[in-house]
Amino acid sequence: MCSGQPHPDEGHPPPLEAVPVPWKSTVSCKNHRESSVGEETQGEEGPAATQLDVSRLRSSSMEIREKGSEFLKEELHKAQKELKLKDEECERLSKVREQLERELEELTASLFEEAHKMVREANMKQAASEKQLKEARGKIDMLQAEVTALKTLVITSTPASPNRELHPQLLSPAKAGPRKGHLRHKSTSSSLCPAVCPAAGHILAQDKEGKEVDTTLFAEFQAWRESPTLDKTSPFLERVYREDVSPCLDFTMQELSALVRAAVEDNTLTIEPVASQTLPTVKVAAVEYGSTNTCALSGLSRTCRHRIRLGDSESHYYISPSSRARITAVCNFFTYIRYIQQGLVRQDEPMFWEITRLRKEMSLAKLGFFPQEA
Repeated sequence: MCSGQPHPDEGHPPPLEAVPVPWKSTVSCKNHRESSVGEETQGEEGPAATQLDVSRLRSSSMEIREKGSEFLKEELHKAQKELKLKDEECERLSKVREQLERELEELTASLFEEAHKMVREANMKQAASEKQLKEARGKIDMLQAEVTALKTLVITSTPASPNRELHPQLLSPAKAGPRKGHLRHKSTSSSLCPAVCPAAGHILAQDKEGKEVDTTLFAEFQAWRESPTLDKTSPFLERVYREDVSPCLDFTMQELSALVRAAVEDNTLTIEPVASQTLPTVKVAAVEYGSTNTCALSGLSRTCRHRIRLGDSESHYYISPSSRARITAVCNFFTYIRYIQQGLVRQDEPMFWEITRLRKEMSLAKLGFFPQEA
């Protein structure tokens, strides 16, 4: 309430016109009332606003928390995804590494195996080459001897045109001189007539020795001549083996005889002359059987001027002149057979008579006849 100035008559209120009221005091009273009313209103609304602010803060913090949680979840998900990708990449790289290591091991093993294989093949080829070189050298020497024998047996002395210097029995009695051995009377040859060979279909000529063709042998020879082979199953070679080759190479030492026969058939037998003097200080690597006074085939005490070697063996066997003649006779037969097989000889009639002559040499050799050595 506002207080004014004191009235003179308190019992009677003065009239309104007569009471002066200051303007400022009225306004101040009004403002005071409004301020007091505002303070009262503000005093009443303060707790509600505070609660509203608190609730707003709480809702804001909840939203921030939820957004932060979602952000962290997204980051965690991204990190897990990246970690999974890295794990897969590591696993893939590990598999690649294992595969590379396995391939490297296999490649190394294959390279070592290939290297060992190449070395082994090189060693085998070297050994085979050395063996072939050795065989070639032996064959060259043997072929040279066979060429010389071919010139003697085929070119210079055939039944059609015999070399009279190599066969003194064909010379006249005045030029031939005295001969040892059996002589046939000339009248026996004049009584022989030409023989007709049914397989060949023509008459075979006969020389001065009075030879006559055995039609059975010639037929077997003609059958073999169509397809020359060294197979023993053919009737022609089976007969020669049975009648000449086997008896001629049948020595007292049966085991060594079988080896000699196999070497002759394989064309791997070598006959070497024995040196007249051997230095005692020289050591020979080869193994020698028997001695120069004992034949390794017959076991008899004979002067041995030759020795034989079988194939690639370094062993030598001393043989007597008789054993050498028997082996040489068989070797000459097989040499001529190989010439026929190779097509070096083509005329059937001289061919048959040459085979017959070689069979005759085998028969004489197995009976003990051999040429004397100088």
